[in-house]
Order: sequence, then C-alpha cells, then structure tokens
Amino acid sequence: MEAYTALRQFADSWGLMGMALFFLGVVLFTLRPGAEAQAKEAAQIPLKED
Repeated sequence: MEAYTALRQFADSWGLMGMALFFLGVVLFTLRPGAEAQAKEAAQIPLKED
C-alpha cells in the first residue's frame, strides 16, 4: 500500500493545485479582452444554415 499512499499524497497536494490553476486559466481565458466576439460567433454556429 506504499504506492497508494504516495499517489494519494501527491494528488492531495499537487493535484489540487493543478486543478485550481487549470480552473483559473479557463476563467481568465474566458474573460480576456476580445473573447466576447468569439463567444458570440461560436454561439451562432448551430443557427447557421449551409
């Protein structure tokens, strides 16, 4: 069970930090200047007719 304990400690510390940084990156990417135009364009994709 040594491997399990080591992996569990790694996930508890670095895994949580990694997920928090990923979440923060997604939020910042979404709220960056210029993202509104791209979001509106992407929202219209299902409504476009070929």
